[in-house]
Amino acid sequence: MGEWLQTGLAPWIWMVLGIALAALEILLPSFFMLWLGVSAIVVGLVTWLVPLSLAVQLLLWGILSLLSLLAWFKWVAPRMKDKTLSGMAMEKAVGQIGTVLNYTASNQRGTLRFSAPVLGEDEWRFICTSELQPGDRVMVMDFSGNDLIVTPKV
Repeated sequence: MGEWLQTGLAPWIWMVLGIALAALEILLPSFFMLWLGVSAIVVGLVTWLVPLSLAVQLLLWGILSLLSLLAWFKWVAPRMKDKTLSGMAMEKAVGQIGTVLNYTASNQRGTLRFSAPVLGEDEWRFICTSELQPGDRVMVMDFSGNDLIVTPKV
């Protein structure tokens, strides 16, 4: 009865377990099960090269799982934080300098162009209470819906 405890699990069992745990990550998107699965696959590869008892296999799997989880949460996950500017449009655009393409004084609206795209666009509509001419330089101060509020650049 205790013979299988001394011989351990076959390498293919660890591989199947590893693939199943990694596939379970699809249902539980936390990157937790993935590392348990990867560790099981590594134990399967090691067991394929070197026969190990079940106790050593389980110990190796536990240590690899713990190390991979610690490495993930300490070094990899913080670098994968959302570094896009989504939700930070105002912070990205305020202070940018653009050139007036056209301006209608009657409704105080016009179009400006940035030398480099701002939030993916190089041309934007703007609102300005000051009199402007095409070619004038303006600085973004705020947003009003999808339009920029600008002031003349002195």
